[in-house]
Amino acid sequence: MAAAIADAAGAPQRIAQIARPQAGPGQVLVRIAASGANPLDTKIHAGQAAHARQPLPAILGIDLAGTVVALGAGVSGFQPGDAAYAMAGGVGGVPGSLAEYAAVDAELLALKPATLDMRQAAALPLVSITAWEGLVDRARLQAGQRVLVHGGAGGVGHVAVQIAKALGAQVFATGSAADLPYIRSLGATPIDYRAQTVEQYVAERTAGQGFDVVYDTVGGATLDASFAAVRRFGQVVSCLGWGTHALAPLSFRAASYSGVFTLLPLLTGTGRSQHGAILREIARLVDAGQLVPRLDPRRFHLGNVDAAYQALIGGHSAGKIVVDVA
Repeated sequence: MAAAIADAAGAPQRIAQIARPQAGPGQVLVRIAASGANPLDTKIHAGQAAHARQPLPAILGIDLAGTVVALGAGVSGFQPGDAAYAMAGGVGGVPGSLAEYAAVDAELLALKPATLDMRQAAALPLVSITAWEGLVDRARLQAGQRVLVHGGAGGVGHVAVQIAKALGAQVFATGSAADLPYIRSLGATPIDYRAQTVEQYVAERTAGQGFDVVYDTVGGATLDASFAAVRRFGQVVSCLGWGTHALAPLSFRAASYSGVFTLLPLLTGTGRSQHGAILREIARLVDAGQLVPRLDPRRFHLGNVDAAYQALIGGHSAGKIVVDVA
């Protein structure tokens, strides 16, 4: 099979012909149609993501969508010909999705949403699992609660907004002025974080009480802003809480903080079935018309995957960048 190989940090990825993997016990062999490109992929490629434990040379790519080809021993729930998607490799020493085939742990895999094509499905796994874990598994978001999503037009953010809406929450989301129309189109109340201080939008949108749940998808100063925006006994969650922060604003509200580290099941081997379960829930929301992935219109393939990574690093994408593999 053809695969893109990252030989060393920062080196151009090359196309090579390597042996096709076989589905071992508990695995599903998938013929990959599309691979979603994530900021983490570019960091691994640059040698800047030690936490992902993906030594080079390696096949990168965390997200995939494709067709089931064969089942390993002990696998049920899938059959050859099924269209499926997953966040399944590219970290922890496991080959990723920038290849024509992958042997995928069946617990990580789910049938793709029937209403999406392969490219759209490949855009969803990492961002949707991250959004779901923050809102549902950590914050236990309930209908009627007020939720603030920081970075509501971003990869995780636009999915978090739609999940929160589907759960019946009252949703607010921050973004730049250019992002506000898109955020509004998702059914959230947009907040221009450059035009208003935290104190101003908390006063205007919550009568000074704060938000029940705040999801930070940006990190840094935005996590500090989250501590100032949450209500008493509320919940702050972050998928980028990697810095050093003052907890006093959070403590004075008797609020709670939870981190989201989506790679944990891939790196440890525990909790993998939850990823498959989340993707089944995401497929249900998509097919019910409650979640639509946002894709960048540009097309990339294995032969110019470095251009896809540069487009992602440049920060000018209008949605998720997806690499065609088939």
